[in-house]
Amino acid sequence: MDNLDYGIIGNCRSAALISKNGAIDWCCLPEFDSPSVFANLLDDEIGGSFEFVLDASYTSEQFYDSDTAILITKFTSGQDCFELHDFMPRYHKDDGTYNSPPELIRYLKLISGAPKFKVIYNPKLEYALGKTTSFLKKDFIASLTHDVKYDTVFLYTSFDKKKVLHGEELTLTENGFFLLAYNEKIFLPNTEKAFLELERTRIYWLDWSQKTPSYKKFDKEIKRSALTLKLLSYDKTGAVLAAATTSLPETIGEVRNWDYRFCWIRDASMVIKVVSQLGHKNVAKRYLQFIIDLIPDKDEKLQIMYGINKEKKLTEETLGHLKGYKGSKPVRIGNAAYEQLQNDIYGILMDVIYEMISQFSIGIQNGEELWGITKGIVWIVEKHWQEADKGIWEFRSEDRHFTFSKVLCWTAIDRAIKVAEMLDKQHKIEQWKPLEAKIRKDIMDHAWNEEKQAFTQSYGSSHMDASVLLMESYGFIDAKDPKFVSTVLAVEQDLSNDGLLYRYKNEDDFGEPSSSFTICTFWFINSLFKIGQEEKALKHFEQLLSYSNHLGLFSEDIDFKTKRLLGNFPQAYSHLALIECAINFSKKDSEEKVLEFIGE
Repeated sequence: MDNLDYGIIGNCRSAALISKNGAIDWCCLPEFDSPSVFANLLDDEIGGSFEFVLDASYTSEQFYDSDTAILITKFTSGQDCFELHDFMPRYHKDDGTYNSPPELIRYLKLISGAPKFKVIYNPKLEYALGKTTSFLKKDFIASLTHDVKYDTVFLYTSFDKKKVLHGEELTLTENGFFLLAYNEKIFLPNTEKAFLELERTRIYWLDWSQKTPSYKKFDKEIKRSALTLKLLSYDKTGAVLAAATTSLPETIGEVRNWDYRFCWIRDASMVIKVVSQLGHKNVAKRYLQFIIDLIPDKDEKLQIMYGINKEKKLTEETLGHLKGYKGSKPVRIGNAAYEQLQNDIYGILMDVIYEMISQFSIGIQNGEELWGITKGIVWIVEKHWQEADKGIWEFRSEDRHFTFSKVLCWTAIDRAIKVAEMLDKQHKIEQWKPLEAKIRKDIMDHAWNEEKQAFTQSYGSSHMDASVLLMESYGFIDAKDPKFVSTVLAVEQDLSNDGLLYRYKNEDDFGEPSSSFTICTFWFINSLFKIGQEEKALKHFEQLLSYSNHLGLFSEDIDFKTKRLLGNFPQAYSHLALIECAINFSKKDSEEKVLEFIGE
């Protein structure tokens, strides 16, 4: 498989990636960041997978059950045809809580004939570090490892377990199921119960999707992206993951391979903003609580990222025994970037707090907590905004005065003033306004490059950087300001490659980037739209949409030459930016229709 032709299924506790031909090549249980059960994605020899083998007469097609996270792979050979419905159960229980067990169901629906297939069931627990052995038991197949650490999973099925375990041919004569569970089941599953789980899960996702508004343009893409963002949210704490995978390379054969199964404050905050806009307020509220829970001390510095269960230490390790996706080593788990200083996160967090207070009726207790955090953020920014940092792209070597970080320090103070205005804290408004003006002047004086006629990557630099496009989004500069317009054109001139954007082109710790960071192209499209080049923006947007995989999903990066998807997958950041662009085009369309209607 040359592209990331995978679908994602999940239940807001964990997720699995399923290939175009129905193979589970990535799945971690019981949670997103647990060690893998199947990691064929990272090593097609020893990683482990759960796949169906059919003879060459079968063709397959794959699609989502409309407006749900249930993935259907349909296999057809003349008269013989069946569908594989893959999902992780999720639905409301009678007591109002969710049923989201650490398990995965593969429901086989017979369409016609008597299809024949074999199953390769090959779990490799604990990232395939030790040997996993599978045993035939009375009610299930048990797989366990104890070489490195003890772990087990259980497979229940309506098919002959011995034939399944030995990869012998099976014939589908009626609907059937496979249920992979992290815990041994107290009540034995059967096909009827598996179907009931499927129907309950379908209803849950249909209800959830129903809350997403319908848009005139790109409605299908917005809904699929919203569902993908929901699949990357972790119910237990409210965290939102950057992606469901680790170590999928930004460029094949290179070493930019990171673990993204964590909650980056920057990504997640942007997710919350967009998801709230789509009407999914609960996701937003729970994420805000996740943040509040992480800030116990008034002077504690905020990390750029946390574990999904609020872990603060995310030690990076290398799994040397895995050969990596398409041979791209190393495979990493954990992420050393958690120790980096990135000054932009305070602005991002403050922006979210401002959004929340504007959008929701915040109770007194929560309001007092948020006001306390606001004052703490201003105190930290005032002390540290003049320091250099690692920046949005997490340069691992020298610190610089990155324009994006400075703009977000300004954003922190600007939003804090707005919050103070809402809460009628006059004394603080007067105290903070000079700081806001001072940071703004500093950026205007030092980030602008006269020769380039643009705001550049860092103070004194001539390098362009896609992140400066966000100056307008955060309200630092007006879209029609000549300085912003010429910055957009300079970014296009220096960073665009066949309609796709580099993040930056100067060398970083690993050389010059050779793939496009998907979100940067979305930012560029948004900026073109804002400066009035709407037709050009729409053309670029439609071209970018054509690079998604067969299910409309995007990863972190796109190869400039081949347009194949690269990097961790699916990427929350990419889908978030897609939604933002699509809503702009859709709103524009609606506004034009209204004007037409009233005769202007």
